[in-house]
Amino acid sequence: MQLCSVCSGQVPKYRCPTCLVRYCSLNCFKTHKDSCEPVKLKESTCDQNHSHTAAREPWTPGDLLDEDGHNDMVPADILQKLGESENLKDLLRNPHLRQLLVAVDTAGNKVDVMKTAMQEPLFVEFADQCLRTVEPNDTEDH
Repeated sequence: MQLCSVCSGQVPKYRCPTCLVRYCSLNCFKTHKDSCEPVKLKESTCDQNHSHTAAREPWTPGDLLDEDGHNDMVPADILQKLGESENLKDLLRNPHLRQLLVAVDTAGNKVDVMKTAMQEPLFVEFADQCLRTVEPNDTEDH
């Protein structure tokens, strides 16, 4: 069983989108993001020749997970809380945030685009609110 790469105290439930380090809570993510460095992914020559707007098949969560990645998946009933969150709905009324989310969703290299988005305070606030919504007990400071 794998433990959180930050605190080594719990089983990790999340993976950093920039460097793929696994962590267990919002507090661990906040600690980790200060020292996060992007992982260099292998790119095939086929991927390098496609432009940003080239047609490509939609990605699935399985594309981002390794063989033990099922631990990273959030159950549907917990995900439903995201759609019901008034705080998230308020944030999503911001057109700049919606632009950032579309950029991440449509990016060929999601790691680079996510790293850029995480420099935007509004996007970080959105990510933090998502984590608070699905894991409300993990967001309390120890």
